[in-house]
Amino acid sequence: MASKILFPVLLAAIFDCAASFLISARFPSSLFQVRNELSPRTKQWNGHGINAFSPAEISIRRQTSGNVKMGFHSGITYPVRVAILGGGNFGLCLAVVLGNKNIPVTILVRKEHVASTINSEHHHPTFLSDVKLPLCVTATTDPAIALTDATFIIHAVPVQFSRAYLRSISSHVGVNTPIICTSKGIESGTLTLMKDILYQELGAHRELAFLSGPSFAREIATGLATAVVIASNHEKLAKEVAELFSGPTFRVFTSRDVIGVEIGGAVKNVVAIAAGMCEGLGLGTNSMAGLVTRGCLEMNTLARAMGAKPSTLMGLSGVGDTFGTCFGPLSRNRQLGFRLGRGEKLEDILSSSAEIAEGYATSLSLVDFIDQKLTRSFRKDLKFPILYGVAAILKGLRTPREGLMDLMQLPLRTEMFDNGSYRVVKLRE
Repeated sequence: MASKILFPVLLAAIFDCAASFLISARFPSSLFQVRNELSPRTKQWNGHGINAFSPAEISIRRQTSGNVKMGFHSGITYPVRVAILGGGNFGLCLAVVLGNKNIPVTILVRKEHVASTINSEHHHPTFLSDVKLPLCVTATTDPAIALTDATFIIHAVPVQFSRAYLRSISSHVGVNTPIICTSKGIESGTLTLMKDILYQELGAHRELAFLSGPSFAREIATGLATAVVIASNHEKLAKEVAELFSGPTFRVFTSRDVIGVEIGGAVKNVVAIAAGMCEGLGLGTNSMAGLVTRGCLEMNTLARAMGAKPSTLMGLSGVGDTFGTCFGPLSRNRQLGFRLGRGEKLEDILSSSAEIAEGYATSLSLVDFIDQKLTRSFRKDLKFPILYGVAAILKGLRTPREGLMDLMQLPLRTEMFDNGSYRVVKLRE
């Protein structure tokens, strides 16, 4: 009698387990839901399974899991927790993107009251303060708490402060933890790009990915549609990061051209300063469009000389980011140039801004970078008149009007966008 009663129950249990297995295999996103439960002990999202796996075990799962399939929630089948270095605008907007997908995020900030406000009131007290952070986003000032078991670490610290910051937290970063870098520019003094800074401070064999493209933080945080590119020498990591971030309003493409993405991200900020000067001087739409276009040529020329693919500079991290930064009202670099064009002093502009315009330091470093890297090139001021001109203005050697009028007096020449690298193909009649 008992066996007749237990048999249907047992059969139902087996069917239920089999159905659950098939659903989780077909829709791995359920793993995010199951593992992302709030821990009463730490008041942090530890994913119910995050602490059950050591960082080494999670790394093995990343390396041995099958190829990540593109598409929402289709490839990552291991428990995920993301740490973000830096609580500025861009770090916060990425926390919103991930948090909206129920992915646990810990932001490492410098000040205790900032962490307390984020944890208790779910918003940052200064940056994007009107944006509500998802409940699975928390903050701490302790790098051990933020980084020890992180699956991915997002670096969102300005370039000029990155080396010292990374050195201070490097002992807490797992040996195999990938870094997703959002910082753009060239380090002053060393003339180093972020890829080399990360390798030097966190180890030469670490997997790195670089996120770039037209991406104003406020628009991302408020759910406006955005498209970016993630570049990595490790194709699998690029696909994992694209899977991690992609959602209904955030589209991520992949690339292998790290140097192209880095050069594009650095140069576009300098071009944006020039565009802002153009607007501040009231020179009109024609001059603005011409200047930005020629700025894209200088970006392309430098990137090609560094081994980048020209197609990368025609994509989101090149002209896409340049257009957004030069014409977008939220651009700090464009605003810096605009105020210079209006006649304000540089020191007054820098001291009155709470946020850093990366283009200022990058512009001064970029001309030295070009001089150092392109040693065989001559008359670089003619090949890169906008980049050299902006640096001269920021150094106080020229006024914005003098600098921009100098561009109109350059020697006449061909437009040079093809660089002689294309041939004419006769079409069939």
